[in-house]
Amino acid sequence: MIGVAAAMGAGGGATAEPVAPMTNHPSWVDGKLAPWPDMKRLEPQVATLYRPATEWTYSHHPHLGWCAGRYHAMWSNGRIDEDAPGQRVLWATSQDGRIWTEPAVLAEPSVRDGKERILTAAGFLARGRTLTAYFAEYGEPECSDTRLFAVTSRDGKGWSKPVDLGVPVCPNHGPHATRSGRLIIAGNIGFPYTDDRAGLKGWHMAGVYGEPGAFTKDDPHAFWGISKQRGWPTALCEGSFLQTADGTLRMLLRSTGPGFRHRLWYAESRDDGATWSDPVEADFSDCNTKFHLGKLPDGRFTYVGSPLAGSRCPLVVSTSRDGLSFDRHYDIGRTPYAMSRAGRWKGGEYGYPHSLVHDGRLWVIVSRQKEGVEVLGVPLKDLA
Repeated sequence: MIGVAAAMGAGGGATAEPVAPMTNHPSWVDGKLAPWPDMKRLEPQVATLYRPATEWTYSHHPHLGWCAGRYHAMWSNGRIDEDAPGQRVLWATSQDGRIWTEPAVLAEPSVRDGKERILTAAGFLARGRTLTAYFAEYGEPECSDTRLFAVTSRDGKGWSKPVDLGVPVCPNHGPHATRSGRLIIAGNIGFPYTDDRAGLKGWHMAGVYGEPGAFTKDDPHAFWGISKQRGWPTALCEGSFLQTADGTLRMLLRSTGPGFRHRLWYAESRDDGATWSDPVEADFSDCNTKFHLGKLPDGRFTYVGSPLAGSRCPLVVSTSRDGLSFDRHYDIGRTPYAMSRAGRWKGGEYGYPHSLVHDGRLWVIVSRQKEGVEVLGVPLKDLA
């Protein structure tokens, strides 16, 4: 269900703008981003989940999950081009994060009026022994009729029929629980929430898209128009959030398009995600790509992404004790990947990371040149 009027409050958010800055203390040399002098180089364990040769050569939007004694991975998989008709979702599992099953098809797009639609992998939610996998479906042109679906598994082998969740959203990351147990999906500029612990019903819309009634959908196309409508100097999309000790939710947002200045933006919510402040630019460097925020068992927060200028390389983990100041940085990936087949918008060494902490490691899944898929395992002791 879409409770737009109830969820949006004053529209822009509960406060005029965030009051606590977020920063990764970027290092600038002659006006250009430079590596931090104290950044440590780590050598994680690397497992290859997918490396195509001649067909289905596009892979992106990867996510990790843990449920019922196994790791689970999913990603979008297309024949050649990014977000082209026929794009599907693949899935693989592992007991140890090192050896993975052969990928299987988790979801196929439907066909409407003789045309294949498009699927985007959207992450997992584990609850007991039940694993829920999310994916968005839309069509051409301009991501028409965007819908969010979920399938569930109780044995990690077979999946239920898809359930339409009733929200026109293509998530950036799957549902993440706040301290209250509320689930929030970080989309582009829409952040739906539900108090249903199973994450299958009761979704309400919230976000930074403006006055009540401004929202129609949140997908890989709609944020361009909303960003222009809001008068932002850059387009904002692909959020990821954390919750600090005072209970505030803090959403970092990717900046992209003509106004990109190698910085992320951020917004805050002080009512458990029902409303959000107007976003502002942060002193947090970025190379125009997706990232993921998480938390370690010792209470520190993590950022995983590509904060230095370049082709999404190196892949960096940054840590913070308070969720505001990310002041320790670790280079965990800078190995080149040879693309086997060019395609629309393909490129970038380490694309769209998602992270998971389990069994003494920080696991990070990435696409490689939007083609291969790898999982990197970093021992938590190396992040001391």
